[in-house]
Formats: sequence, structure tokens, C-alpha cells
Amino acid sequence: MLYIVIVKKLEMKKYKALLFILLTATFSSCGDKNNSKNLFSIDETQFKAMFHTSDTLHLTLKNEANKTIDSVTYYNNDKRIGAVKGNMKFDYALTNEKLGYQNLKATAYFEGEKEETTTRIEMVSSIEPKILTYTVLNTYPHDTASFTEGLEFYGDFLYESTGKNGTSYVRKTDPKTGKSLQQVTIDAKYFGEGITFINEKLFQLTWQDSTGFIYDAKTLKLEKTFSFDKKIEGWGMTNDKQYIYQSDGTEKIWKMNPENQKMIDFVNVYTNSSKIKSVNELEWIDGKIYANIWQKDAIIIVNPKTGEVEALVDLSGLRKLAKVTDNDTLNGIAYNPKTKTLFVTGKNWDKMFEIKVK
Repeated sequence: MLYIVIVKKLEMKKYKALLFILLTATFSSCGDKNNSKNLFSIDETQFKAMFHTSDTLHLTLKNEANKTIDSVTYYNNDKRIGAVKGNMKFDYALTNEKLGYQNLKATAYFEGEKEETTTRIEMVSSIEPKILTYTVLNTYPHDTASFTEGLEFYGDFLYESTGKNGTSYVRKTDPKTGKSLQQVTIDAKYFGEGITFINEKLFQLTWQDSTGFIYDAKTLKLEKTFSFDKKIEGWGMTNDKQYIYQSDGTEKIWKMNPENQKMIDFVNVYTNSSKIKSVNELEWIDGKIYANIWQKDAIIIVNPKTGEVEALVDLSGLRKLAKVTDNDTLNGIAYNPKTKTLFVTGKNWDKMFEIKVK
């Protein structure tokens, strides 16, 4: 019995260590503390380091100057969430809030005056990510000159977009040979990023130019150039056949209307201990978003409705099977719905791997 307990503890330590290495947790804490010059401050004595959607905040004000408070109005992320008479306790359920920072504000009305005070909390996922394994089914050649940014199947062909100014393109390839069948090079001033196919169109992002391109999916003829409606970078793209999902290099995944290229909503990507920065290439698979993390040899599986990381796949073993340097980042996820397998590679990798996630 003692032996089993020790083994389980070692396995748990190994699991947590692997999560830390792959995702590099940045542990959360309450921040943006109240201004010490204020008469009032939000009482944080009962606050936790991290909160979940199942939690309820119990909000009151510290009133060390013993002012007579008439009422207090509370806000979260500048949205009014309620008010109380005097300094009564205000219960705020976090059920419908996004993961990430909640910027709390209280406006106190007292003795004919008013004063604001702020703080923030951080909400994380309530799910502990599972670590999944994989099997390499096939290995195919990959152009080492390709600085891979986007990868997606359309029909029987694999399409790849690449980055770097002057060498960015979208290429149609034979997935088994890596042979280029058609290529569209974008203007040298642009750094190409993610791609996705939806409604018989191919969408492509650029990195820091707030610009995207829309092509005819069959001919790759450029039909439209559009501007981002948010001040964000362009990283990865995928879609659920109705909406486009776009990463911007932070913990956010944005939801876009492909008809007008307007952002509708976003989620923040979190594990049960931290946010995941540098979310990169995206792929929609069976209602989940599979995502690369920049400079990490792993794929995370994200719930697109909540941003919760439900699982991850450690792909560090693929480096041993390819000729790559430390700077050659794993990037590129393409799902083949016919074989139900993933094609994965990296920037300037010499190989493309067809894998099956267990």
C-alpha cells in the first residue's frame, strides 16, 4: 500500500512538472490595489488568489475614516452589477463571467460626496488539463524554407501559409510529398500569418499590419483586402463553419463574423492555475480548438465557449525525429477529416508528421 501511495505521488509530481514546462504558468494574484489615499477601499480580506465561475464574491467597503455611507454601487469591467444601501454586503456570483481579470469598481456615496475605489481578481479554469498521448502514423517531407504560420486541409490538399517579410506566401501542396502545386506570394511589406477556409473563401492574416486577405478558395485569386476592427496582432485562424476564430499572440481567442470581418466576442485561455499566453496556430476539431503555443512543444485543447484548457498533447518527442534547432518552433496543425488524423510540423522543419491523438 505504501508503495502505491509513493508511486501516485511521484506521478502527480511528474504531471505537474510537465504542465509547468509545457505551459509555463504565470500564477495569478489580486492586483491593481486600491489607492491608499482613498477614504474607502474594497475589502479584500476574504479574497482568494484565484476564483472560479462557481464562486460568489462578498463585497463590502473598508471605511476606516468612519464616514456615513449612503449607498455603494458596484461595477465589473465598467458594467454595473448592483448597488446596496449604506455599506451592506453585496453578493456577486461569478457564474457568467469570462475567465481572466475582473476589474472591480465601487462608487461610494457619502455625506453629499462620492468616491471611487478599484481592485481586481483573476478567474481561472476549474478543469485540470489531461495529458494526452499520440502515435506517429506517417512522416512526410516539409520544405525547410517554410516559416510555417498556418496549416489547413481543403479537400484533398494541404494549404500552408508562411511568415517573414519578403518570403510570405500561401501554398497548395500534396500532403504526402510536400510538393508545391500552387503558390500565391503576398507583398513583401507584409508578414504572413494564419489561414482558414470558410464559405468557399480562404482567409489569411498578417502579423502587425492589421490587414487580412480573402481569396477564392479554388483559384486562390485575391478578392478582398480588409482591416482588423480591433488593435490586435494577427496570429492563428480556424473556423466552425459559421464563425472564424483568431488568436492575437496573447491569451485571447477572438470570434469573427466572416461576412463583415467584425469581432463579435472573445475568450481568455486559462488552465486551472494560469492564463496561457502566446496562443498561436489554431485548428477546429470536433467542437474544440486545438492550439499551438509559441515556443512550446505542445498542443492545447480549448473549449471555445469558455477558454478552458481541457487537455494537452506533449509533442516534444517529435524534435528527435526531425532536423531542427531550438529556434525552430513547433507550429502548424491541420486536421484531415477523412482520416481523422492530425498533420503537424514546425517553422523550417524538414518533416511533417501525421499523428493520431489517443
